[in-house]
Amino acid sequence: MSSEVSTSSLNDIMFFLMLFFLIMSTMVAPSVIKINLPKTNAGKAVSKQNITLAVDSNLNYYLNNEKITFDQLEPKLIAINQKDTTKEPTIVFQASKKLQLQDVVDVMGVGSKLKMKMVLATTNK
Repeated sequence: MSSEVSTSSLNDIMFFLMLFFLIMSTMVAPSVIKINLPKTNAGKAVSKQNITLAVDSNLNYYLNNEKITFDQLEPKLIAINQKDTTKEPTIVFQASKKLQLQDVVDVMGVGSKLKMKMVLATTNK
């Protein structure tokens, strides 16, 4: 008596998985397409405002290269957010890899509380 494993439906399953991943990969990053945009001398930039927030290993906080304390962080972000309401500010958060996780979570909690988009900056080195 010999046992046999039926693999006839395996081809169909693999085809549907390949199709699924192909469709999902095009939906994940639609901005990958490179387009040469025309240039102009007139008009305003419509890009989002970026706010740089850096925290070094000694818990020194720098908001747009200005040294602040953690207690000053929330009021300063509120002031930046209220100064120009036409742009959606994005906080680029540069945290030292030597920080404890709780310190990173505390800073990200301030951004979440203010409903501001926060991006954690990394390096590829």
